Amino acid sequence: MGEFGVKVRSAKIADVEPVLDFWLMAAEGTDRRDSAGKVLALLERDPEALMIAELDDVMVGTLIAGWDGWRAHLYRLAVHPDHRRKGIARTLLAAAEARFAEFEAFRADAMVLDDNTLAHHAWSAAGYRRQPEWGRWVKPL
Repeated sequence: MGEFGVKVRSAKIADVEPVLDFWLMAAEGTDRRDSAGKVLALLERDPEALMIAELDDVMVGTLIAGWDGWRAHLYRLAVHPDHRRKGIARTLLAAAEARFAEFEAFRADAMVLDDNTLAHHAWSAAGYRRQPEWGRWVKPL
């Protein structure tokens, strides 16, 4: 159990639609094309990757802690606006780092939008630093 009674658990199939709704409300706006099918595929491939933080049985945060067999990747850190600055992001990140330690990962990377300045503080406070020597290259498919 984390700070302020926050519990972290792995998502279940019944969580798919609530998670999608949560991301629309709590996550930064992007050009992502989320769908129930994609979240279900994640849960089928790695049932422990999608973490949900709850306070009094209500979803207050999410984080995808993906392990590809080689690297540890963090996506979709989102905290309900009414519950920010309460340690929820820190609790989710600690749970993800514990998961990665089981795989003997030596580093975790996070996808954080440059314009999402609200998130920069949370990542910095958790000990993450932007790597100026790396850039993400993408190609729409």
